[in-house]
Amino acid sequence: MSLAFVVFLVAWVIGMIGTFVPVIPATAIIFLGSVAATLVDGFQLWPDLPFLLTFLAITILIGLVDNLASAWGARKYGGSKQAVWGALIGGLVGILPIIPFGLILGPLLGALIAELVVVKKLPVDALRSAWGTLVGLLAGLAAKLVLHLMIGLYELWRLWDPSKSLL
Repeated sequence: MSLAFVVFLVAWVIGMIGTFVPVIPATAIIFLGSVAATLVDGFQLWPDLPFLLTFLAITILIGLVDNLASAWGARKYGGSKQAVWGALIGGLVGILPIIPFGLILGPLLGALIAELVVVKKLPVDALRSAWGTLVGLLAGLAAKLVLHLMIGLYELWRLWDPSKSLL
């Protein structure tokens, strides 16, 4: 393994863990790890610049997909903007180890509370909205996870060079 490979591998592992933690900019960490690895490896205008520009575009796309999936789920099931915010806040609270299955229950309860307390929906409608928000959040998370895996595996393959091994 080369130094560039190790640099990216560390950033990718942090980014993969961060995929499940809403406050960590996982995609940006993976992208910056790729930039750092490319610089450590000896940046070359070709093929590195087109790769990094493509990766930057994918990074922006991943952010859009994540946000659009949440909004789609909320809207499809009648959720409000407040439900989306409640789900995001609930996801942050769900990170704490005091809530079992907090990464799933946090967004669901956050959206539900927002719909009941802030928007003042009937419980049945609030539950439907909260469910839709959770479905959207999980769809966005799944899309992000798949894209992070694909990008990471491609970048590790691209950086693999046994002749530059550290050992």
